Amino acid sequence: MATNIESRNSKLGPVVVKALKSRFFDAWYFDKAEEAIEAIVSAIPKDHLVSWGGSTTVAGLGIQARLEKDGYKLLDRDKATSPEERVKFMREALLCDTYLAGTNAISEDGELVNVDGNGNRVAAMTYGPKQVIVVAGINKVVKTLEDATTRARTFAAPINVQKFPNFKTPCNEAGKCENCKSPDSICSFIVTTRLCRPAGRIKVFLIGDVLGF
Repeated sequence: MATNIESRNSKLGPVVVKALKSRFFDAWYFDKAEEAIEAIVSAIPKDHLVSWGGSTTVAGLGIQARLEKDGYKLLDRDKATSPEERVKFMREALLCDTYLAGTNAISEDGELVNVDGNGNRVAAMTYGPKQVIVVAGINKVVKTLEDATTRARTFAAPINVQKFPNFKTPCNEAGKCENCKSPDSICSFIVTTRLCRPAGRIKVFLIGDVLGF
């Protein structure tokens, strides 16, 4: 028997998918991650060059490992042998065929909000790769666009920055957003994706689990 949370998620998920489709995203809802992973892999042509941003959700689901096992050609910045090569890989990712990403927040009416430090992830989401696959747990869904921006800034960013202990930001020191202007800020770019253009380029796979942060 489904729990109250699972029941609520199975009702909310399709509503958000419908809202995303009204904004020209391709979108699907899956109750469980295992089902979503198969659909995600199926959405990537075998001849595509695949790269990604720093998504805890994508990594946590093991999607990159699955693609490597299945023989896809991957562009992995973490395999760079120098800082210069890492930057080179990040730039080349902007022209890959499929780009994998998470999202910091989704409003119930289908807008995506993302904050980024260097801008490479939001740049790829906006323009460049042939298709972008966004994978998100239903915990990323909030009521309004304002709520989505607040979530990205005051919840996701202070958690995300903990991956970088040397970054000197108020949120790394105290765990909360201070709207800083630190050179280490990971909120340099705040991007709202209101519509998908061209239609269907961004494919959102919404999953009824708590994934990422």
